[in-house]
Amino acid sequence: MKKKILLVLLLLLLCCGCGKNETNKKEQSNNKKEDVQIKEELKNNEETKQKKVTIVDLDSNKRPIAVMINTHKQARPQAGLSDAIIVYELMVEGGITRMMALYNQDFEEKKIGSIRSSRHNYLDYVLENDAIYVHWGGSDVAYDHIKNLKLDHIDGMVYGNKYFTTDSSLKRSKEHTRFSSSDLIKKAIADKKFRTTTDKGYLLNYTAEEVDLSKKEDAKVANNVTIKYSSYQTVAYEYNALEKVYYRSMSGKKHDDLVTGEQYHFKNIIAYDVQYDSYEGTKLRDLKNIGSGTGVYITNGYSIPIKWTKDSRAGQTKYAYMDGTEIDVSDGNTFIQIYPKDGKLTIN
Repeated sequence: MKKKILLVLLLLLLCCGCGKNETNKKEQSNNKKEDVQIKEELKNNEETKQKKVTIVDLDSNKRPIAVMINTHKQARPQAGLSDAIIVYELMVEGGITRMMALYNQDFEEKKIGSIRSSRHNYLDYVLENDAIYVHWGGSDVAYDHIKNLKLDHIDGMVYGNKYFTTDSSLKRSKEHTRFSSSDLIKKAIADKKFRTTTDKGYLLNYTAEEVDLSKKEDAKVANNVTIKYSSYQTVAYEYNALEKVYYRSMSGKKHDDLVTGEQYHFKNIIAYDVQYDSYEGTKLRDLKNIGSGTGVYITNGYSIPIKWTKDSRAGQTKYAYMDGTEIDVSDGNTFIQIYPKDGKLTIN
């Protein structure tokens, strides 16, 4: 009898052990599944991060800041263009150009410039970005337009000692030595209580994916780009296939930063010509940029024809492929070159 009882107890213990083993196996299996799920989630989150647009915050509604940049040969090199999300270049009187650099409101730059005077044509691009405008002086026409348009602006002629600096260490004429910084500009915006948000949205349709123009109809290799504005100003870009950016030169010399000494480079180039006329018999230039035309979009080693349209002075310029679809702009900084009809664009 005792032997039977002992046998039953032994069987019960074995069954309990098997049950525990089965439970342990199930728990281990569940843990493995959870580990796999966690790894998948981490992987997906990492991929999402990698695909996120970095040049701008697509969820932000902060107004950008537009700064007039001097391109006179005596004012080179410039400072602070690396952090600009977009740079416009237009021609002014005498065949000289000026740039307008557009920054996110949260940008950090210790030295920007040199900063130059306003011309009325640039106000179209201030308006289309709903930007806060920074300049040092301006033509009479530009001042009239700034006043009539009620633009939020910071003028070095008024606030030169407060929100601007003069770098007297540079061997340049005084008009080529005026600079500012992100901190000074932000202080000016706060002091003047400018509106800091906008419902305008970004000018360009940014994508985190690398834009591949090579498979599109009419795409051409674009390793070298040259844009002649006048006998005074010619711009050139050379594509770096490893870095997937275009290194910029002006007048046959590398376009370097004054502070870092590094050559400026850009991810995207948008280039098109417009008619430049004289403004009401003056030496000032007047762009015929309201309407539509054709140009090129260049990124990642290729160029493609595009159409541009601008329906009003404050209306955003729309850039589209020839089928009318808005262009996808590679995640990175963009240079918009608007050159005269008698200029020349060469791509090879």
